[in-house]
Amino acid sequence: MPAREYLRRQAAGILCRYSVLDLAAAHDATNSSLAQRGCPMPGLEVSGTAELSVAAADRALADEHARRQRAADLEHGEELHRLAHLQQVLADPDLRRVWWMAQFPDRFNDLDNLALALKGLPAPQAAQDNDLRGDIRRFTDDLVTTLHTPQQREVFVQALVQTLTALGHHHLTTAAALRHRPHDPGSTPA
Repeated sequence: MPAREYLRRQAAGILCRYSVLDLAAAHDATNSSLAQRGCPMPGLEVSGTAELSVAAADRALADEHARRQRAADLEHGEELHRLAHLQQVLADPDLRRVWWMAQFPDRFNDLDNLALALKGLPAPQAAQDNDLRGDIRRFTDDLVTTLHTPQQREVFVQALVQTLTALGHHHLTTAAALRHRPHDPGSTPA
């Protein structure tokens, strides 16, 4: 009984990560896990295999759910794209004027009210390549913003060049050194 319960728990833990649409992958993962010997109690070793099957109605229901989810995701993506475009248009005074004239040609005088209501509307942010790149960009922007004096910039560039050299990126080291132009003490940076 403990061995059977142990195998059931192990199989259930694996199967909860799969859909009936991934039956072959669920079958392989379950059997891979159950084929390894396990010890639910001292002195007791268990292993096993599982045969998985799905009713046709369950498979059809999962297919329908997946189809609806894809359609909803596509619709949501299109709406986000449309809203980002509208935000970009409304944030730019010139584009806003053209958009307003095209949408409401008979209400041109109301454009001033719209401009007042949208005052300070930011343009949409460009999507970052990925989270790591975005984090690095934000950190670098903050770091460069805090460097006020030429001496601080000099220390930063030296640390960057040493780090790149230690990592073996000699082409980046050369590029950093070429871009760096030392300032005379007391001068304002370019």
